[in-house]
Amino acid sequence: MSHPAARVLGMLELLQSHPRLTGAELAERLDVDERTIRRYATTLVDLGIPVVAVRGRYGGYRLLPGYKLPPLMLTDEEAVAVLLGLIAAERIGLGTEAPATALAQAKIRRVLPAALAERLSAVQETLGFTLHPRTAATRPATAILLALGAAARSRQRVTIDYRSWKGGQSQRDLDPYGLVFHSGRWYVTGHDHRRDEIRTFRLDRIIAVEPGQLSFSVPDGFDPVGHVTRSLAGVPYRWEVEVLLETDLAEARRRIPASVAELFEAPDGVLLRTRAEHLDGMAQMLAGIGWDFIVVRPDELRTAVAEYAARLAALAQRESSVLGHGRPIGESTGPA
Repeated sequence: MSHPAARVLGMLELLQSHPRLTGAELAERLDVDERTIRRYATTLVDLGIPVVAVRGRYGGYRLLPGYKLPPLMLTDEEAVAVLLGLIAAERIGLGTEAPATALAQAKIRRVLPAALAERLSAVQETLGFTLHPRTAATRPATAILLALGAAARSRQRVTIDYRSWKGGQSQRDLDPYGLVFHSGRWYVTGHDHRRDEIRTFRLDRIIAVEPGQLSFSVPDGFDPVGHVTRSLAGVPYRWEVEVLLETDLAEARRRIPASVAELFEAPDGVLLRTRAEHLDGMAQMLAGIGWDFIVVRPDELRTAVAEYAARLAALAQRESSVLGHGRPIGESTGPA
């Protein structure tokens, strides 16, 4: 936000989201001095925006009560960030059934300066993705997504009308613990009172959502992402695995996706908890993450880790029968 106009818009955004801010608070957030803040306030008033300056110990700046700001004001950087987000969301299928993504892109492009809009179009036209586009999945209704999101945040039970994959319809009383986007589809997971168990439902199969009056509590440590990915896998896992990783929780979450394992802070590190059908794959994963660890259970995993370590040691002793045919050191075949 180096350009003065961007800081003026930033001040307007701050005043829109706070009932009152002092000159010192505004100066700190915008990285300018209080004299400049007074000048910005004058600029906003000259633009017809009623900024009120209140003097005294409890003074500051505020917008005139009742004044309605324009619905959207974005700097160039913010507009580019929004458009790139819309492009990425459309690519992975992160949207609802309404054709809102393309319309939103068109509206933002229409208010961008012509030069910036052209440069952004050049980025979009030349941008490549390693992720294949998600086009086949049926998307949920916007109203369904918003209703479930509100209920999950407020911990409010809902009644849903649900259509199964066979086409049959049923009504469920659901405590929505969380929303999950996985492999191009939206899901909600929570306690289904009809079955008296935690279930996962596809949002595109939910016909209606009716908010109820009862509240609920989410079980301690419940991980919606982990539950959804495990329930969709449909694999009869043989082993319950627990491993203590000698690292911190933030670093572990950066390296280990929630779909792979649940992670819990522990006195001596991070407790990894997951299920596996084959322990040799788990041994490979532990060897690859690069941290020291302690196998809590099962004991069979210790054997699998030892066997994998022996295999690596044997591979390290192997020598190639083809010598002298490699590329010279410094010759690159990858990206610069």
